[in-house]
Amino acid sequence: MARSLDLDELVEHWTLLDDEQELIAGKRGPTRLGFALLLKFYTRAGRFPRGCGELAHEAVAFVARQVGVEPVELGLYEWTGRTIEYHRAQIRAHLGFRECSVADGDKLTEWLAVNVCEAERRPELVRDELLVQCRAARIEPPAAGRIDRIVRSALHQAEQTLTARIVARLPVDITGRLRALVAVDVPDDDTGEDSVLALIKSVPGNVSLDSMLTEIRKLRAVRAIGLPGGCSPRSSRA
Repeated sequence: MARSLDLDELVEHWTLLDDEQELIAGKRGPTRLGFALLLKFYTRAGRFPRGCGELAHEAVAFVARQVGVEPVELGLYEWTGRTIEYHRAQIRAHLGFRECSVADGDKLTEWLAVNVCEAERRPELVRDELLVQCRAARIEPPAAGRIDRIVRSALHQAEQTLTARIVARLPVDITGRLRALVAVDVPDDDTGEDSVLALIKSVPGNVSLDSMLTEIRKLRAVRAIGLPGGCSPRSSRA
């Protein structure tokens, strides 16, 4: 549900400008009001509303007064079909936006992977950056499901790139030790002792002499791998 709007917000974001008044000229009744609301919503959000539920009542009334149509007539506007698709095409052309093509999606994924996902791993924040980039590139954001796929793909690409970059800086013998550490095909032994990886991943627990000795064992196990300095993702850019 749309939030309430005050007068300042209505004047700033929902006032029809001269060129917008010209764009709606010739339209009548529900079509005139629906088109005007689509136009102002898109101008502010960079996308179309998914339905009248995303339009604040104050905005509907404010725009309705400007176009000389009763607010209740919005209920007669059709949110699917040829008319609204034509309206969307008109608005995109007027504002210089385009729909997100397959090629656009690929470029957005690559941009996110290189410029965002190497430093930011939280999907919701990567999504925010995607929407900002869409607006900057004048691309209408794709549907929510496609946005999620683009974000997941970008995060995966960035992870693979970082991993390959780090591995390339490691000596062969150390790479072998790391692979042995995480090998999934190594059978569990019956000695009752934890594997090195399980030891490193274990939770410290309450502070005690035993827990301190366990943490020392972890530190020694990590040091035994022999990782050289300068292998962090940031230093690997050099």
